[in-house]
Amino acid sequence: MARRSKRGRPLNGIILLDKPKGVTSNKALQRVKSIFFAQKAGHTGSLDPLATGMLPICFGEATKVSNYLLDASKRYRFTCQLGAITNTGDAEGEITERKDVPALDEQAIEEVLQCFRGSIEQIPPMFSALKHNGERLYDLARQGIEVERKPRAVTIYELKLINHQADTLELEAECSKGTYIRTLAEDIGYKIGCGAYVTQLRRLAVGPFMDPDKMIDMDTLERMYEQDKNQLGSLVLPIDSALMNWPDVQLNGDLSYYLQQGQPVQVPKAPSEGWVRLYNAEKDQFLGIGQIMDDGKVAPKRLFQF
Repeated sequence: MARRSKRGRPLNGIILLDKPKGVTSNKALQRVKSIFFAQKAGHTGSLDPLATGMLPICFGEATKVSNYLLDASKRYRFTCQLGAITNTGDAEGEITERKDVPALDEQAIEEVLQCFRGSIEQIPPMFSALKHNGERLYDLARQGIEVERKPRAVTIYELKLINHQADTLELEAECSKGTYIRTLAEDIGYKIGCGAYVTQLRRLAVGPFMDPDKMIDMDTLERMYEQDKNQLGSLVLPIDSALMNWPDVQLNGDLSYYLQQGQPVQVPKAPSEGWVRLYNAEKDQFLGIGQIMDDGKVAPKRLFQF
């Protein structure tokens, strides 16, 4: 039986989508994949439908680096509504409790925020994609079922006040993977003593992608698709752009050959430990991901086919 050919073109690279509000991450992914007519695509960590902002979309061979972006730090800007608690931790849920908001000045807010900087523990929300006995927590929550969740350690690298009104706080946070901003907002509201939930959430950065101005919104993509599809290629970033926080190792032709055969190689002046980007210096070609072994050799861990 003849193999059925894959639909789409073999596109490799990454675009930084500015996900619109009210759309699931998967729906946004499928639309972008269709616009680019890509054979293969995946995103690097879901955003809630309420949220907007940076959603890196990986095409083709770039899907091999998606896990590294999932593990990367993220930056968010979000607005907390004080004085109420919802069952989801955001504006999409039902208000379950209301409390008076105390008078707050910047010093009082700073004292509260200081409690959440650094390594903290969070209890994941019931309305999350985590599983309990094979079922998604949000499916259980919609049935009115609440189960015990174990606290998880996360790191808040930066947490700062952007603006505040009598009953709202606008904050910006850089945090480790696995951080729930809804939970952070709820915990801040609990510390203040009045409760809080998220009304707006925007992701500004993912790992090495630190510039929110590099994002492209869906309306612009749709317009380019209708007017001139040839423009779309200019938006695709190279695969190694996702790994720019890592050191690089430049290999000559011979070392590149052996490494591409799966063999660890000794490279002068290579880093002494950790993960690295691998390049064929003679061809100015990105080869893939390597790791420094205990004996100092560079071992190939994930290579790319172009």
